[in-house]
Amino acid sequence: MRWNLKHTQPEQVQKLADGIASLPFLRTNLVLRNTLAKLLVLRGIDSPESALPFLSPSLTHLHSPYLMTGIKPAVDRLDAAIERQEGILVYGDYDVDGTTAVVILKTAIELCGGAADFHVPHRIREGYDLRGDVIERAAAAGIRLVISVDAGTRAFAAAESARRAGVDLIITDHHLPGPDGLPHAFAVVNPNQSGCEYPCKSLCGAGIAFKLAQALMERRLVHRDQSQLLLSFMKIAAIATIADSVPLVGENRVIASLGLNALRSAVNPGLKALLEVAQLGGKPLHAGEVGFRIAPRINAAGRMDIAKDVIELFSIKDAVRAREIAQRLDKLNSERQEEERRIVDAIEQRLAEDAGLRDSYCLVIDGEGWHRGVIGITATRVVERYGRPALVVSRDGEEAHGSGRSIPAFHLLNALESCAPLFTRFGGHAYAVGFSLLSARVPELQVHLDRHARARLSLADFEPVLNIDAELPLDAITPEMFEALRKLEPFGAGNPEPVFSAGARLTSPVKILKEKHVRLKLSPSSNLSPNAANDTANGWRRSLTHRAVGWRLAERITKEKLLPGDLLDIAFTLDHNAHPEFGGIELSLRDFKSAAKPAAGTQG
Repeated sequence: MRWNLKHTQPEQVQKLADGIASLPFLRTNLVLRNTLAKLLVLRGIDSPESALPFLSPSLTHLHSPYLMTGIKPAVDRLDAAIERQEGILVYGDYDVDGTTAVVILKTAIELCGGAADFHVPHRIREGYDLRGDVIERAAAAGIRLVISVDAGTRAFAAAESARRAGVDLIITDHHLPGPDGLPHAFAVVNPNQSGCEYPCKSLCGAGIAFKLAQALMERRLVHRDQSQLLLSFMKIAAIATIADSVPLVGENRVIASLGLNALRSAVNPGLKALLEVAQLGGKPLHAGEVGFRIAPRINAAGRMDIAKDVIELFSIKDAVRAREIAQRLDKLNSERQEEERRIVDAIEQRLAEDAGLRDSYCLVIDGEGWHRGVIGITATRVVERYGRPALVVSRDGEEAHGSGRSIPAFHLLNALESCAPLFTRFGGHAYAVGFSLLSARVPELQVHLDRHARARLSLADFEPVLNIDAELPLDAITPEMFEALRKLEPFGAGNPEPVFSAGARLTSPVKILKEKHVRLKLSPSSNLSPNAANDTANGWRRSLTHRAVGWRLAERITKEKLLPGDLLDIAFTLDHNAHPEFGGIELSLRDFKSAAKPAAGTQG
């Protein structure tokens, strides 16, 4: 793995460090102040005016929803529908973003005195986006207003069906419009549409539903505490914002940060039950726990069964029934994990047996009957393990459906466009695609994409790169440092968890954990940081020992035959272990190099 130390302009960092020096937790610690300033600059925060709200997000940092094109006519139409007690249908998507968006808007409508039904498509039978036949059936049942969430920006045929059926269609979505513009609808609420000057373009679908709910509640619930209302809806919006991997900056950061804090006091029976089955009830939540423990259970409904269970979970008041649904989602997630493992095992066996496939620059791997709801996440696992673009294809008789994921150096959608005649359907973006084709054409796809990739990639493109934010001597790691870094949370897309590098000395034998992981004890290998070196009273820091955990590093460390006293260069993040016996600040190793060997490829 190649280490890449990120660089900033020293003058820029110093200017910001001086500008935030008045913050109470930064006044006396020069190393902490400079480290935090560099991390902020790396995240595009280069002035005290932008740093202060980033470090302390609040409801006052939310934008007015009326800055978004289409919000006012959408709220006017919703308000009229509620006044006239018209039937309303909220039409969503089957993933975390879509289902939580349905929950947010449906709940807001009902809180404001209206009644709303919902439709979430079945992943396999109906697929993504609005369908005209669903809207026509709703019209026949008396529905006169349909509101899409997390879908609809390219649903031209469905919009025409709504027009013919006499249904007003409001589209709320965050996906990019295509070259043909927007469907003809009563209103389109999408910050990415041409002419919209909304400051935060990267809201997820649930985030946009949240903004529409915010505007509707401001209109109809003027007597209620708007702050409390917003915080209650942010709990759900935060889950979607984190799960959908939108950049956690700007308004997304406000939603994610305040929503995570509010989740500690969840009162919704379904939300409480979901947190309990994920073993997160009553705990301070981090973005990683939402992404890896809550979101997969919500997504499992759409991947493995019917996503409407998610809407029921968050809508019911009966705690017993909520617990039943949450346990069902937990079971579906286990089944999803098992199906994922089964496909990954089959892929690894195929790659072990087929050297030609293993050496492909773009992996295309197919299997009969593989679950279509799982192949996308399976493709992600293949990319993570083998470091090259991967398409996983599920054959179902004469038809095949696939999902692909890529690496930074390879634009996957362009690759598919280079062989467009092979497909019956395809779409996506640079890093992720979905497609359908005849099973008989899968071998052609394998040959073409391998040739296409070889013309654009080199073996160096497959080498994983670990970005290092800053050098951080081990003696500079203190409780104050850890608490200050927590102000950068929540971490995620656009705001990655800081990775540091340092020299370290192994102080005791390595301990193997569950045959996969390791626990180490490390001390500083060099002089103290400037902040400590200037204070002779801090000389004791030379003997500090830090606990470190290396996840899935047991095999590598065993091969190195490390002994106490050995010097290492380590890359790590800072974590906190809550164990009653050996809790406290802990280093989480991302990588290590023997200090006695040249760190080939290291930059900076």
